[in-house]
Amino acid sequence: MSRSLKKGPYTDEKLMKKVEAHKAKGDNKTIKTWSRKSSITPEMVALSFDVHNGKDFIRVFVTESMVGHKLGEFSQTRKFTGHSKKGKVAKNTGTMGRVIKD
Repeated sequence: MSRSLKKGPYTDEKLMKKVEAHKAKGDNKTIKTWSRKSSITPEMVALSFDVHNGKDFIRVFVTESMVGHKLGEFSQTRKFTGHSKKGKVAKNTGTMGRVIKD
């Protein structure tokens, strides 16, 4: 469910102060934040953020196509290790699966 249009997008006030300070200085450093729920605004374009995912910080470079999304969408909290192959599963479980006899 999206946020009410009357209220507007949510962005953390401290984060916006950091963004304005970086824009004024012309700094190339990343902005470290724990605010995953903050919406990306046009002022954040071309800045790098270190977004916390619960364990460590993931670097996110903001582009124009990201405006309107949340910072947390680009910092995954779960690590996908991939689907296992049929042969590996068969070795681990002790079953051969379908056996073709000549």
